[in-house]
Amino acid sequence: MQRRAPVCHWLCVLLSLAVFAGCRPASPSVVVYCSRDQLYAEPVLNAFERETGIRVEAIYDTGATKTVGLTNRLLEERNHPRADVFWSSDTGRTVVLQQAGILAPFQSPGAESIPVAFRDPDGYWTGFSARARVIIYNTDLVPADQAPRSIFELSDERWRGQVALGTPYLGTMASHHTALYLALGRDAALTWLSDLIANDARIVVGNTAVRDIVSQGAMAVGVIDTSDAFEAMADGLPVDIVYPDQDGIGAMLIPNTIALIAGGHHPDEGRRFVDYMLRPETEAVLAASRSAQIPLHPGVPVPEGVRSLDQIRAMSVDFAAIGQAMDGVCAELAELVLQ
Repeated sequence: MQRRAPVCHWLCVLLSLAVFAGCRPASPSVVVYCSRDQLYAEPVLNAFERETGIRVEAIYDTGATKTVGLTNRLLEERNHPRADVFWSSDTGRTVVLQQAGILAPFQSPGAESIPVAFRDPDGYWTGFSARARVIIYNTDLVPADQAPRSIFELSDERWRGQVALGTPYLGTMASHHTALYLALGRDAALTWLSDLIANDARIVVGNTAVRDIVSQGAMAVGVIDTSDAFEAMADGLPVDIVYPDQDGIGAMLIPNTIALIAGGHHPDEGRRFVDYMLRPETEAVLAASRSAQIPLHPGVPVPEGVRSLDQIRAMSVDFAAIGQAMDGVCAELAELVLQ
């Protein structure tokens, strides 16, 4: 007669299997906080997973306050960081995190050919794939030769009640207005915005709302990121853009940024992700997307109709100074807009 193994034998076998399974190394992973639109970020993250075998856990921000939400979350998690990497669509907020001690330095080889104006000298963050702040206009309402060439024209009587503006203290609008505050001086910048408001400019939530209200013909012109404008153009909507102030202070360029989080649980995987994001090939993918990001690596091809970096007179910007001034400037802007 065949004897059955005692119950304790099978318990020991099961326990051994469990221990063996627990000893197997877990699949490598990286946690990425990302304020870039999921539509454009997700294909890049999926390609990174396929190439490296590193699983990406992505946390996205949404809405007009994107980047602000993830910035606040990273600040709240400073003593127990969950993220390994921050992919931000707004440079100013990245610098705020650097100055708060949230970021870790990393000199990626991919940063070497990025212009120094778009990266931190100590490697706390690196810019890539920029957007320009431009004037969008409805081509059914405004002939190309009559479109405004400068943001400072928008307070003229000619454009009374015809200008759409994103909330100045949110998103990339906050970085842009802080840069203007520093470039023009506090009084001149606040006077310009006050004059715009007095000229019946319509302040809407953000760039997407500016795009929609101008493309629908409810307003003639607006100030917007190139990414949102190119989406409307790709959809065949009656809009075009002007890179403003090409004979003056220039158009502001706002790169995406990539940065390691201090104390992240997967530092090696985080560094590999940063290296991947700073490859010219990644910029080429983002340039070819509907949002037509502007490559910062030299020689990366851009789609027809999109200007490369050397074709744009860019506003001179100190991103460290923007990060330092942003909270105070935004408080003043909010007071002005909400009064």
